Amino acid sequence: MPTKRTTPDLILVIIVLMLLTVGLTMVYSASAIWAEYKFNDSFFFAKRQMLFAAVGIFAMFFIMNIDYWTWKTWAKVIIIICFVLLLLVLIPGIGNVRNGSRSWIGVGAFSIQPSEFMKLAMIAFLAKFLSERQKLITSFKKGVVPSLGIVFLAFGLIMCQPDLGTGTVMVGTSVVMIFISGARIRHFLFLGLLGLLGFAALVLSAPYRIKRITSFLDPWEDPLGSGFQIIQSLYAIGPGGLFGLGLGQSRQKFFYLPEPQTDFIFAILSEELGFIGGSFVILLFALLLWRGIRIALGAPDLFGSLLAVGIVAMIAIQVMINIGVVTGLMPVTGITLPFISYGGSSLTLMLMAIGVLLNISRYSRY
Repeated sequence: MPTKRTTPDLILVIIVLMLLTVGLTMVYSASAIWAEYKFNDSFFFAKRQMLFAAVGIFAMFFIMNIDYWTWKTWAKVIIIICFVLLLLVLIPGIGNVRNGSRSWIGVGAFSIQPSEFMKLAMIAFLAKFLSERQKLITSFKKGVVPSLGIVFLAFGLIMCQPDLGTGTVMVGTSVVMIFISGARIRHFLFLGLLGLLGFAALVLSAPYRIKRITSFLDPWEDPLGSGFQIIQSLYAIGPGGLFGLGLGQSRQKFFYLPEPQTDFIFAILSEELGFIGGSFVILLFALLLWRGIRIALGAPDLFGSLLAVGIVAMIAIQVMINIGVVTGLMPVTGITLPFISYGGSSLTLMLMAIGVLLNISRYSRY
């Protein structure tokens, strides 16, 4: 058993708490007008986000004290539970529909999103699977195919909701883990070609996805339809300039940018805090990824390294997609900005993942 340090990576804790503070502040600023109009309570979303943050922080510190190889023991059970939840969410009466996707299961006054928790479950499962079969990973039939089989089974269920954004993050994270574990590059070139063909088929199978692609290329072609969100997002970012309009002074949150506290919160942040504020948040994410990579490199075993790599990749991919969408560099997908956007399942999942990373850091050689 590896030697355990008494303290986790305190720099990582500070970075996460700083991101969380920025997130709570921006959720209130971005949502106050909408919440006052819809619920007659300007703090409606902020209070719920604070509750999610409290639960997530408790989970983070609790999980931080659970030895990370415990997840290796329970990886199969956890992923089976997540598969069951992905099936349950598709049943009318159990799964709730929001914005055209049946992705939530109601629990009292709150809802959980099983696809979010599947991302972490898949990371734990693949870390176990790949660490136990490292010698087979160079074989396409015995290593790569079985690994991706379980990934695409989960992806298929997520697409039945449908939720392309969450599915893309999960698949991207899984591919990074498989590549890091030692898979051959030529296998990834072949899979990349298949992936492009599959992605094209998914886009062509749904008219609204085609509109998202065309609006990404030219949002002004349909300014009141598929291009509306991107245009309003750019209208928020542009006037922000270097220093922003000031905290709470956003104009786009006055019913121009739909539900600005969720996927497009970075646009409001850039409008109010400017290039300096947006760059500061990106810098915090860069520091978080740096600490995560250090932890992965210093983990005492392959399972710990892959587990840390998976968590870092999940956060990195989600940040890149969200900011890419908000700035008009990628087609619109429903991806939250980790620790910043409003959303209970996403925030809780991310803080739980950081808890796992912090426990690995207690055994890291760095």
